[in-house]
Amino acid sequence: MSATAAERGREARRRLLGVAAELIAERGWSAVSTRMLADRAGVAPGVVHYHFASVQALLAEAALGVMHALIEQIGAGLEQARTPGEALTLMVGFLEDYDGRDPTSLLFAETYLAAGRDEGLRRSVGATVDEFRRRVAGRLAEQGVAAPEATAAVLAAAVDGIMLHRALGPGPDATELTTVLERLITPVE
Repeated sequence: MSATAAERGREARRRLLGVAAELIAERGWSAVSTRMLADRAGVAPGVVHYHFASVQALLAEAALGVMHALIEQIGAGLEQARTPGEALTLMVGFLEDYDGRDPTSLLFAETYLAAGRDEGLRRSVGATVDEFRRRVAGRLAEQGVAAPEATAAVLAAAVDGIMLHRALGPGPDATELTTVLERLITPVE
């Protein structure tokens, strides 16, 4: 049975989003072109603009999709953490998968840089970061951590910062990082 036009369109859109995420990491945000996207996705260049208002809109949706997927992954783990220490161990353990030069780390770095030049993207990335902070803060509040919103903001910044710094060279190992960050999450007595 052959796919309907709508199914083929959804598949082309899905491929374009995946390719866009790959190319952001490989080439850098500003180097991605319509032709590059179309060639890699195996579609005609006009298909890119049929599905997306612009290359920038496609890149933004692709990058934000990756960011949201990671938030969901961490969020699901946080919900299973019974203590603040377990929540922290999960977050630090999550960092072990990223060396700063992997595609996801590069996508984050490129997206943050692009957000500094694009107000709409800045707002969208900011909302995504706020969503992550709220999820972390909610879990920390349930576990009795003092100033959960401020603590979540610092933990989110630490996770982002460590991920970005890893591209420059090795940083603290998981044990050292956990020891330092545990001071932030000690529950109120």
